[in-house]
Amino acid sequence: MPPSSSPGHADAQAVRELAAAHERLTDQIGKAVIGQKAVIEQLLIALFSRGHCLLVGVPGLAKTLLVSTVARVLHLSYKRVQFTPDLMPADITGTDILQDDAETGRRRFVFLPGPLFANIVLADEINRTPPKTQAALLEAMQEGHVTAGGQTYRLPEPFFVLATQNPIEQEGTYPLPEAQQDRFMFNVRVEYPSRAEEIQIMKATTGIQKVELTPVLDGKQISRFQEVVRQVVVGDHIFAYAADLVRATRPKEPNVPKFVPELVAWGAGPRASQYLILGAKARAVMHGRVHVTTDDIKAVVLPVLRHRVMTTFHADAEGITPDAIIGKLLDAVPVPGENGSTKARKV
Repeated sequence: MPPSSSPGHADAQAVRELAAAHERLTDQIGKAVIGQKAVIEQLLIALFSRGHCLLVGVPGLAKTLLVSTVARVLHLSYKRVQFTPDLMPADITGTDILQDDAETGRRRFVFLPGPLFANIVLADEINRTPPKTQAALLEAMQEGHVTAGGQTYRLPEPFFVLATQNPIEQEGTYPLPEAQQDRFMFNVRVEYPSRAEEIQIMKATTGIQKVELTPVLDGKQISRFQEVVRQVVVGDHIFAYAADLVRATRPKEPNVPKFVPELVAWGAGPRASQYLILGAKARAVMHGRVHVTTDDIKAVVLPVLRHRVMTTFHADAEGITPDAIIGKLLDAVPVPGENGSTKARKV
């Protein structure tokens, strides 16, 4: 079956360069952040796909350290915003201020950019700020610009938002609506470290050692690699597999697995299919390949779908999580071969 892709093909030399950069990035980030290899890979996949990430984890798991470290090794501008109940949209987008013009002596309004005008923005505890401020951030993520005083201001490129959320403490918070969660490419779960990693963390952070990081990529190189990702070849069977997985999350679709209508209230929309393909392309290139496999789809299916699958009351009562439902879908949806045939996934 001939592969289908966007016009042109990924440059093999550029793919090798990105794969080498991925190794160097992982090595540099690992100097400051111990463990969390899956989280680091997912963040880099989203970055090279021009996506944004929602990081979900309890306090103390180095979410903020991870984001600041990524900014340092990428030689990008970085801003951290602590989201609070009194934070207003203008506090993050920027506002017009009245200044004296030295040449004319008259006063005029000058736009003062907010913290969104950075390459990497950490929106810390995004669920602690009111919906209007959340909406201002999410609009900037979607549109790539902000509007103030009737003027539109472009955000710098690359532009990468990493928002954190505490899954435990929900009192006094403003949960993101499902439609706004859909703006994030990935929902990344940050888990506890292993025992060996925790011991290593204690040794590394309770002494006098200082971590020296070397920048690996700059903004122009990242933008170039983002274009390379878009050029990666994707076979028709990969598109079919991504579509089958996403459509299987929708309870009213014909021929979905029997457990879906019982456990899923609302399934994922077309944006999930797009992000599955883009994430799989980025993962393939990061591992030095110029074509996408079904394994690449499987590697990104959890962070892409977990915040797009809304569970029913029955699933909640039984303690069945979106991750568990996605695991059942991976078992139930046939994996197509390159010749168009399908094969059951081995468990």
